[in-house]
Amino acid sequence: MSDKNKYTIKFPLIFDLLFLLSMSNRCCNVTSQHLGSPNSSTGVGSSFIRPVKTRHNVSLLLDKLLDDYNHHLRPDIGGPPTIVDVDIMVRSMGPVSEADMTFSLDCYFRQTWRDTRLAHQQVSKADDQLSLSVSMLDRIWKPDTYFYNGKNSYLHTITTPNKLVRLFPDGRILYSSRLTIKASCPMELRKFPMDVQLCPLSMGSFAYTQSEAIYRWNKDRQIVIAPGMKMSQFDLVSAPVSNYNISFKHGNHSMISVRFHLHRHMGSFLIQVYGPCILLVVLSWVSFWLNREATADRVSLGTFTNYRQSLSVNNRFLAQGVTTVLTMTFLGLEARANLPKVTYPTALDHFIFLSFGFIFATIVQFAFVHYFTKYGFGELYFSEMAIDDDDEQLDNSDEVFPAAPPTPSPVVARKVHPREVFSVESHLRSIKEEETAVVQIQPDERSNPSQRPRRRNQSRTQQWDGKAMNSVSKIDQISRIFFPALFIAINLFYWYTYATPASE
Repeated sequence: MSDKNKYTIKFPLIFDLLFLLSMSNRCCNVTSQHLGSPNSSTGVGSSFIRPVKTRHNVSLLLDKLLDDYNHHLRPDIGGPPTIVDVDIMVRSMGPVSEADMTFSLDCYFRQTWRDTRLAHQQVSKADDQLSLSVSMLDRIWKPDTYFYNGKNSYLHTITTPNKLVRLFPDGRILYSSRLTIKASCPMELRKFPMDVQLCPLSMGSFAYTQSEAIYRWNKDRQIVIAPGMKMSQFDLVSAPVSNYNISFKHGNHSMISVRFHLHRHMGSFLIQVYGPCILLVVLSWVSFWLNREATADRVSLGTFTNYRQSLSVNNRFLAQGVTTVLTMTFLGLEARANLPKVTYPTALDHFIFLSFGFIFATIVQFAFVHYFTKYGFGELYFSEMAIDDDDEQLDNSDEVFPAAPPTPSPVVARKVHPREVFSVESHLRSIKEEETAVVQIQPDERSNPSQRPRRRNQSRTQQWDGKAMNSVSKIDQISRIFFPALFIAINLFYWYTYATPASE
């Protein structure tokens, strides 16, 4: 074949190849511009192709890191201990139960440790950490942290398990989970309800000793309290942290602890216990302003508070009810309903005993007044007083009255309640007026001594003195000042002793 024909055949083939290459480059440029345009219908940026390569790289990286990884062995086994940094963010606290001596808190529990087997090069400059799935926790080693004084704690699993895992290029792993922790809190209730409780929360490794795992608080943050967190019964004053070691049978374990300082609120106890006790004590003092002959009134006021039954005496009703002693007992039992059965009295018990003692002293004071200083009488017999007064009137009369035929009419003595003492004088006057309305002439007692009415023995009749029936004892006058002054003085000492915060 000649050289001319040879070149004629090769040149068309070369032109065809060049044409195909130019068309393919043009198609690739159009496609990349269409996908990278911000105004395109897909809305995908210029990095649409890039994540495919990144995800592919991350998948290859994790597969390579976990290829020979044994999650049953801790990092640097046989070498230095693994250091676990811990910090807690408290979202809410409560309830705090005095009966069970427990407290609860909802928190984010974060643990950070370094595993050199997972160290890698940074995948991209923008991402300095890898967000891993929760399922990766089953393929890597993690510390076996437990709460030393925990009772009933659980992980939140709605809608999925509340866990978070981050992997850093240097091999550091951040493991965060949302927990509700219920832990024991040994309480000192001597100053209840003005007490300050220190509720500890201790944690550490369950299986690894101090030579294998060391727990410590994060240097940047230890305990973080969520803003706006409030408790119904307490105020969170502070939360100091500490590190310590605890000795078990198989070795020493590294532990960390936080103590929550809780200061109790007094509002509910002032309304439900202290206020009613003070009012009951003040109510019992009203009996000091009643006269000593009003036995039922003073005893009723000293011992009765709520109306329960009534007794009819001369168309009047006397109210009787539940005693203040029983009321104080009820308040004391109600206040201790949610408290453990401790062997020592609390500050609230002291105040209830104080109020109970003042009410009891009020009743004893009236017993002294009634027994030692009362010279009147609180129970009257109208028939005896009327007959006795009639005898005296007949003895002092100088006129002669004809004898009237005897009319046998038995005299029945009616017992009068002290509440009707004020009407005795008016009743006697009415009897006198009725007897002097019809006057009949009787023979002189001296001429006919046999018809002289026999005078009753004066020792058997009770003499009535108006002043004695409505008198006030000097003991009552002293008690009006002594009881309130003593109660105020004891209260000042009580509140100064228990309300003053003691140094820890």
